[in-house]
Amino acid sequence: MRLLLAEDSALLREALVALLERLGHTIAATAATAPGLVDAYGRLADAGEPPDLVLTDVRMPPDGGDDGLRAALEIRTAAPAQPVMVLSQYLADTYARELLTLREGAIGYLLKDRVNRVRDFAAALETVASGGTVIDPDVVHHLLSGSRPGPLDRLTPREREVLALMADGQSNTDIATTLTLTDAAVSKHVGNVFAKLGLGPVEENRRVRAVLTYLQAARH
Repeated sequence: MRLLLAEDSALLREALVALLERLGHTIAATAATAPGLVDAYGRLADAGEPPDLVLTDVRMPPDGGDDGLRAALEIRTAAPAQPVMVLSQYLADTYARELLTLREGAIGYLLKDRVNRVRDFAAALETVASGGTVIDPDVVHHLLSGSRPGPLDRLTPREREVLALMADGQSNTDIATTLTLTDAAVSKHVGNVFAKLGLGPVEENRRVRAVLTYLQAARH
C-alpha cells in the first residue's frame, strides 16, 4: 500500500521508512511537522492519488503538543474515509477520543513499543487500511480511566470488567479464565453488554463497537 508518513524525528522517520518498505509498502510522501502533514496530504489528494494510509506521530512541531492528532482530524474532516494510524509513545486524551470515536472507522492508535512486534504492527496497518479499527490496550485503559458518566453507567461492575477485558482483545474463554467464571457466564455478561449498548446481533464487530461507544460517551 501507499503511505503518507509524518514523524518529526529524522532518525525514527528513516527507520520507519526502511521498515515499511521492507514490509512491501511504498512511501508516497513524508512530513516532519503537522502543517507539513496536512500540506502533503493535500498535494496527494489534489493529484488524485491520496495515500492508502496516513501514519502519524502525536507530538509534532510547531507546538510539540497534540499537533499530529489535530492534523489527522483535519484530514479526516476533509476526507472522512481516509484511513489513519496514529503511532506515538504518548497517551493523548481529548483529541484521541475524538479521533477514535469517528463513526467511519479506519482508525488506529498504537504505542511505538508495538512496532517492535513487527508482525502485529504489519497486521494493524492492514486492518486500518481496510476500514477496521485498532486500539492499543494501554490507550484504552488510559482513556477509560478518565471517563465521565455515560451509557456504560447501565452496566454492572462485572459487565464493566468483562468489557475492559474485551478491550484488551481477550476471547470469551480468556475472560472466563481471568475472572474465574464459566464460559456460559461470560457469554451472558457479553450479551448483556451488547444489549445495554444497543448493539444488535447483526452489528459487525460488536466488540470494537462496544469500546468505541464507551469512548464516545467519555467525550461528553
